[in-house]
Amino acid sequence: MNSELIVNVQPNEISIAVLEDKKLVELQQEGRDASFVVGNIYAGKVKKIMPGLNAAFVDIGYKKEAFLHYLDLGPQFKSVDNFYKLALADKKKFPNISKLKMEPDINKDGSIGDVLRQGQEILVQIAKEPISTKGPRLTAELSLAGRYIVLIPFNDKVSVSQKIKSREERARLRQLIQSIKPKNFGVIVRTVAEGIKVAELDTELKALVKRWDDNMPKIQKTKQLPSIIYEESSRTVGLLRDIFSPSFQDIYINDKDTYNQVKNYISIIAPERKDIVKLYNGDLTIFDNFGITKQIKALFGRTVTFKNGAYLIIEHTEALHVIDVNSGNRTKTPEAGQENNAFNVNLAAAEEIARQLRLRDMGGIIVIDFIDMTDGEHRNKLMTRMQELMASDRARHNILPLSKFGLMQITRKRVRPEMEINTTETCPTCFGKGVIRPSILFTDTVRLKISNLVKDLKIKKFTLHLHPYVAAFINQGFPSLKWKWRWRYGAGFKIIPNQDLAYLEYHFYDTDGNEIDMKQKFEVK
Repeated sequence: MNSELIVNVQPNEISIAVLEDKKLVELQQEGRDASFVVGNIYAGKVKKIMPGLNAAFVDIGYKKEAFLHYLDLGPQFKSVDNFYKLALADKKKFPNISKLKMEPDINKDGSIGDVLRQGQEILVQIAKEPISTKGPRLTAELSLAGRYIVLIPFNDKVSVSQKIKSREERARLRQLIQSIKPKNFGVIVRTVAEGIKVAELDTELKALVKRWDDNMPKIQKTKQLPSIIYEESSRTVGLLRDIFSPSFQDIYINDKDTYNQVKNYISIIAPERKDIVKLYNGDLTIFDNFGITKQIKALFGRTVTFKNGAYLIIEHTEALHVIDVNSGNRTKTPEAGQENNAFNVNLAAAEEIARQLRLRDMGGIIVIDFIDMTDGEHRNKLMTRMQELMASDRARHNILPLSKFGLMQITRKRVRPEMEINTTETCPTCFGKGVIRPSILFTDTVRLKISNLVKDLKIKKFTLHLHPYVAAFINQGFPSLKWKWRWRYGAGFKIIPNQDLAYLEYHFYDTDGNEIDMKQKFEVK
């Protein structure tokens, strides 16, 4: 399977798309100013103790207070709390974890009121991003994730991923990590560490310990709470850390700084493959060039079509997601019979559903209403097929067999909000009013804008982004409208077809890629 990673860096947002054999399977979008990301560590303040929930609400700077359950404090909470107090007590000397005496573990069946009090300052880490009306979910069991291992301060245990089946390999990794890790640091060995040499593991372990040592002194420099102590890697690097594999053929990035970050990261974890990172400099937007924009518009609506006219209807509620499988106008083969037709549609639907779960990052409870099948063997095969398709999903999940009503239930771990993209477009010319000036006058409007740019603003080099159909119309013939405008105004501009735009929408950009504000309502007066 050929995998590609496409990174689209915009002034206000970074979008990351994962393609498998040119098909979009994962999409992440994050604002450039996004905060409260999973993995960030904060010094926060306990605002409320909730004995009934055995939990506390903690202020970490989000508009809604973050939730911390007693079970998420971690057995070593007293050691973490002691470390924090020591760091604040003496600002000339920072405590060294390896030299600290660990406190006794807290009682796993204890009460939140026995450990925390209102107004207490504590170190916490985001376990789940804010979702819908809920604030972030926290843990006090701190960890730093790397590609091969996860470092857990205030712990002394070494755990190995259950997905590594070889008993000999598990023993090798456990013994190896035990021999190189510092005192009072625990380690979880990830699945991708299977077969990795000691030198690589040692390098990453030292890098994670250094990251801890470099960031924790911020505790002593904070002037007011809440305050961020440790910030996770950029979203691009974080996603790469989790999904990078030998199947990746290319990583394309349209921003020089992000390109350098990713190239440096790949040089560390897989120096022999650093050349797969490539800087994209094409005229078309990077997502248009790789056919991603069209796939996004086709895959994120309420209705999603797949093979032979069959389609899914996907509905979302606060508590769960519901997916209905429909055969649509699919041509049925009479000799195959209704049962076989239903089975074939359900198999194809399972493939698209597995893709949609990853693509939209749907979490919580998912209920799928497959087309009814009476054959027990078909029902078992569908269950097996869904398990195979979900095997590559990195999110923890559980799949239940089909019920007698043909319903399949899936639970999938949710750590960040579901990806929602509105695939409908508001008319950019009438702004929803339903009436516009004659569209035949659109090219005259664009020509006047070019005249204004060249004669009044003295800008002769720029790019004009238009809907692909409009761009094709302006470029057609000889001499085309584009050449007529160039000759008339002496301007050296390019016309870029952009699939993100509506029919009569246009945007001007200067040579540095900054938008030139030339908009006006093109409407009936």
